[in-house]
Amino acid sequence: MANINPYVNFMGNTEEAFNFYKSVFGGEFLALSRFGDTPHGDNMPANEKDKIMHISLPIGNTILMGTDALESQGHTLTFGNNFSIGITPDSMDEAHQIFDGLSAGGNVDVPLQKMFWGAWFGMFSDKFGIKWMINYDDSQK
Repeated sequence: MANINPYVNFMGNTEEAFNFYKSVFGGEFLALSRFGDTPHGDNMPANEKDKIMHISLPIGNTILMGTDALESQGHTLTFGNNFSIGITPDSMDEAHQIFDGLSAGGNVDVPLQKMFWGAWFGMFSDKFGIKWMINYDDSQK
C-alpha cells in the first residue's frame, strides 16, 4: 500500500523552516537539493540557485517534504495552496492507478513521467482542488 506524506511550499524560506522543524523533531534530512543543482540550474537567476528544490525530513513513519515556490519558475503561492499530499506507491501499477484515479476530472500539472532524479513523478489537483504528487522510485524496489 502507498505511503502518504505532506509536501509544503514556501516563499523562499524553506531552509529556515526545515531547520526549525529539525530542531523540534530531531533527525537528519534524507534529501536536500538546491535549484542550482538541477539540469536547468545554470539558467536560473543567481539569487535563486541556492533556494531549496527539494528537502525531506523523516518524522516518525512520515516524511515531511518541501520546496521553495519560485515565481520565476511559474509558481504562485498563497496560504491555503501551499501544500500537497505526496504519495509513494509500492509499484508502477499502483502509481498509475492512483494517478489516473485521483486526477480524473481534475487538472494535471505534470503528467506521470520519468524525471531527472530517477523516479516516476506526476502532479495534479483533483476535482475538489486538493493538490497531489505521485513519486515512484523503481530503483528503490
